[in-house]
Amino acid sequence: MTAIKHALQRDIFTPNDERLLSIVNVCKAGKKKRNCFLCATVTTERPVQVNVVKVKKSDKGDFYKRQTAWALRDLAVVDAKDAVKENPEFDLHFDKVYKWVASSTVEKNTFISCIWKLNQRYLRKKIDFINVSSQLLEESVPSGENQSVAGGDEEAVDEYQELNAREEQDIEIMMEGCEYAISNAEAFAEKLSRELQVLDGANIQSIMASEKQVNILMKLLDEALKEVDQIELKLSSYEEMLQSVKEQMDQISESNHLIHLSNTNNVKLLSEIEFLVNHMDLAKGHIKALQEGDLTSSRGIEACTNAADALLQCMNVALRPGHDMLHAVKQQQQRFSDLREQFARRLASHLNSVFVQQGHDQSSTLAQHSVELTLPNHHPFHRDLLRYAKLMEWLKNTDYGKYEGLTKNYMDYLSRLYEREIKDFFEVAKIKMTGTTREGKKFATLPRKESAVKQETESLHGSSGKLTGSTSSLNKLSVQSSGNRRSQSSSLLDMGNMSASDLDVADRTKFDKIFEQVLSELEPLCLAEQDFISKFFKLQQHQSISGTTTNEAEEMDGGTSSRLYSSGVPQTVSSEKDMIRQMMTKIFRCTEPELNNLIALGDKIDSFNSLYMLVKMSHHVWTAQNVDPASFLSTTLGNVLVTVKRNFDKCISNQMKQMDEVKISKKSKVGILPFVAEFEEFAALAESIFKNAERRGDLDKAYIKLIRAVFVSVEKVANESQKTPRDVVMMENFHHIFATLSRLKISCLEAEKKEAKQKYTEHLQSYVIYSLGQPLEKLNHFFEGVEARVAQGIREEEVSYQLAFNKQELRKVIKEYPGKEVKKGLDNLYKKVDKHLCEEENLLQVVWHSMQDEFIRQYKHFEGLIARCYPGSGITMEFTIQDILDYCSSIAQSH
Repeated sequence: MTAIKHALQRDIFTPNDERLLSIVNVCKAGKKKRNCFLCATVTTERPVQVNVVKVKKSDKGDFYKRQTAWALRDLAVVDAKDAVKENPEFDLHFDKVYKWVASSTVEKNTFISCIWKLNQRYLRKKIDFINVSSQLLEESVPSGENQSVAGGDEEAVDEYQELNAREEQDIEIMMEGCEYAISNAEAFAEKLSRELQVLDGANIQSIMASEKQVNILMKLLDEALKEVDQIELKLSSYEEMLQSVKEQMDQISESNHLIHLSNTNNVKLLSEIEFLVNHMDLAKGHIKALQEGDLTSSRGIEACTNAADALLQCMNVALRPGHDMLHAVKQQQQRFSDLREQFARRLASHLNSVFVQQGHDQSSTLAQHSVELTLPNHHPFHRDLLRYAKLMEWLKNTDYGKYEGLTKNYMDYLSRLYEREIKDFFEVAKIKMTGTTREGKKFATLPRKESAVKQETESLHGSSGKLTGSTSSLNKLSVQSSGNRRSQSSSLLDMGNMSASDLDVADRTKFDKIFEQVLSELEPLCLAEQDFISKFFKLQQHQSISGTTTNEAEEMDGGTSSRLYSSGVPQTVSSEKDMIRQMMTKIFRCTEPELNNLIALGDKIDSFNSLYMLVKMSHHVWTAQNVDPASFLSTTLGNVLVTVKRNFDKCISNQMKQMDEVKISKKSKVGILPFVAEFEEFAALAESIFKNAERRGDLDKAYIKLIRAVFVSVEKVANESQKTPRDVVMMENFHHIFATLSRLKISCLEAEKKEAKQKYTEHLQSYVIYSLGQPLEKLNHFFEGVEARVAQGIREEEVSYQLAFNKQELRKVIKEYPGKEVKKGLDNLYKKVDKHLCEEENLLQVVWHSMQDEFIRQYKHFEGLIARCYPGSGITMEFTIQDILDYCSSIAQSH
């Protein structure tokens, strides 16, 4: 913009003796034409003329030309449109209203401000400024490129500033006193000069007349200086007198400082002594409790707990710098250490004795639980030990080595105790499952080596749930006990050498109850022990523990988890939950193998038990994970669930394999295939077991696999069948499958149900057409020839003129099929169908009715051909549709 302004000044306004003060780039409102410039100018000659000039670029665009000019005195109104918001539009009211839009609001404001200043300086007639900010009219032109122009305008205005009213009045009075003031300006000026010189002289004389007063003033100043000197002398004498007093006061101040310092030191020393006495003095009662306190009674335990807490506070007091160098403090600390060591040793010894004593009391109760499927209750044992929980926490904070030893001893002892209880518990469960009984002494009173059945059940082992080693006598007992009522066939319901027809539902229900009771007994036992460990060993507040060697840690975990202890040095683990789970793994190390052995036994007794176990185990895993997903119980049950799921999958896979290997007798008709009937029984039982189960998805996947295998096997048997037609095998078996799926309403098998119905319908129609064939064979051949002639282009009514297909030949063929022959043929057909179909599916009447409909359809077809090709001949069949219905009905009733 500066370059444009210089160019306009040089090319347009300088030649016209004008000076450019402000410029704004505008275009007409509402029109998007080429821009132009509005310029505010003043003339350099007097009197000053103020103009608003519109400048526009030439059409060629290489120079500017002056287009329109308005005198500022003709401007009536300046309308800025909006005094608050920024708006580039404004109006100038000359002889008419000119509406403009500035390129920017700043340029518009600068231009309006310049117009306002020019109006104030040069015009008596004031212009109306509407919608203009009052601040804009009061301030000067903004700094920037227009400042120089505005400054030049100020100088020009100041040089020719108008006189105010008072100045005009004074000049008029002075000029009235001189008649030639206007006619002879030089004489008037000389007069004024002479008067000025007279005034200057009078001023000088006045100054000279005041010399006497100045001398008086100087004399007064001299006297004041003398008085000041006298005051200074007196002040000096006073200062000398006070010097001795100052020295005495300094001595007194120093003495007071020493006294204050001594008092301060005494107060601090007393505070330190009180601190040590109050924080490092242990009451005699606490000392006696630590040395001789009774750790068997509740009152004694409480006293020992309070004393131990007090001792811990004394030992953990934060000593101030230098306290540890005091001999008395060292003696007191040594005394505390001896008390701590003595009490920790006494406490550890007592707790070990409590572990042993409680173990003997617990073992005495095993006899009453050995013959029942229940686990001993450890609540009294936990209740007695929890009285020492605070002391265990104290021992953990003060003597970690002894705390570590107690933890190891507890795990070692409890692991043996729980191992005896759990193995005896599972022994009883296995005996109840197999139905065997003991003779002689009760299980709890028999030595472990004398328990023959138990030795045999121990051959069932392995975390994967598989049977390893030689077949135990217990397995033989289980098979023999069920062999009297179960066959040895290989079928869907015979994964444990038992067939579906002989399976005892009561035995399965019994197994389900026993397995549920086993899990129901184990869960509270594990949860109670875990809760006790957390409270007694205070693992909720600490996340580090040390202890056994690497081999012991591997034994605790089965060699798979991280070490819990490492050479007596505290080792940080991820959380206290991991520590609790590792301790539980050590204590209940036999739980998972025993569960796997029980699962293997149940799977051997009856493969269907895997369904019960999958449902029960899934429910218990889901419950345990809701409580604590990372707990020992949740992890153990989750591992066992994997084994159960593997057995379930193996059951399904073996059944599919058996379907593929099924063999059908060549001498007898097929009927309903065994695996089709067995799938029905499997699905019915599975639906009752998995009702509202969490693992319903596993069953749905098994359904899909089994039903597809059934479909494939049915088609395979149908293709290999020699005695029974393929369509009959497919029709009967898929009809049975469709009926089963319709009755059970298994949602995941809706597509297979529709497919079974489609296959049944297709093969029924195929069998009907194939078996019925052409019962009126010669008549059928005759009309096939008639249709062939029509297809060659002969009109239907002209077929009777063909020698081989005339009316006489038609009558001969019809005479060969009287009603008796037709009935005889249908009777033979019925017997043939009866031989093909099996009685159990009861599809004979359905097939016979379909054949009847097919025969009637052929009859109507022949009648139609006779009516079209032999019109008016009067030729008809020797039997009617009603005769066919009567024949079919009588044949069906006679058989």
